[in-house]
Amino acid sequence: MKIIGIGDNVVDCYLDQGLFYPGGNCVNVAVNAKRAGAEEAHYLGIFASDDKAEHIKTCLQTENIPFGHSREVKGISGQPKVNLTEDGDRVFVGGPKNTVQHSVKLRLTEEDLSYIKNFDLAHSSCYSSFEEELPALSSVIPVSFDFSDRHDRSYLERVCPYVQFAFFSGSHLTQEELRGLIENLKPYSISVVGITRGSEPAIFIVNGKIYEQAPLKTEVVDTMGAGDSFIGAFLVGYMDQLTVQEALYRGAESAKNTCTFYGGFGYPKEL
Repeated sequence: MKIIGIGDNVVDCYLDQGLFYPGGNCVNVAVNAKRAGAEEAHYLGIFASDDKAEHIKTCLQTENIPFGHSREVKGISGQPKVNLTEDGDRVFVGGPKNTVQHSVKLRLTEEDLSYIKNFDLAHSSCYSSFEEELPALSSVIPVSFDFSDRHDRSYLERVCPYVQFAFFSGSHLTQEELRGLIENLKPYSISVVGITRGSEPAIFIVNGKIYEQAPLKTEVVDTMGAGDSFIGAFLVGYMDQLTVQEALYRGAESAKNTCTFYGGFGYPKEL
């Protein structure tokens, strides 16, 4: 399977450690897809011109994730500040707003679309300010999209017509809210809906059939990027024709492994 992540890149700044780690949903998914056995995993986004962007690029090169079609804009990288709870849950506590990711949006050219056609799947997210490009993107390739906790009707109406794989973070949802989300997604032609729920079993709806996957037990160090790693490994398994349950288990294994180290996929550097 060949996948391209299109959208956000950031560094997560751990205040208690004085360290930052490469991340961003689309970067994390691409890296974890490659680690899960994807034939190719590329990244397309907007890099800043600072040392943090250079660190992200170095890490992507180490992980064999090409990013040559990305843009570079003068300015600073997204750098959300993070604190960890005693249980290893990450809590975001702000970050600068004058980043290149806040000031510039990615626009796809015909050259980009021709390049993207070479992949089997494109993945983007609600953090990427990429919604306006989804019609063009979905005209050339199937689209996977991470909504995180954004599931208001207006946002679903804007994005869902263009995606085949829809992922949500549902750890905060009540049972009634969970049922409401599933109901609101029914009008759209989405092949796979995945709702991860923290320590509760993930719920996936694949071609109308419901599946569950409980988290695998491990000693949790840091939950940063666990959902992204689940998505990356699941997509590889599913697109490579594993059964749904096998692909879900692959996702759970990947998330379990990610919880055993700091950062979305490692590579700490001093702030």
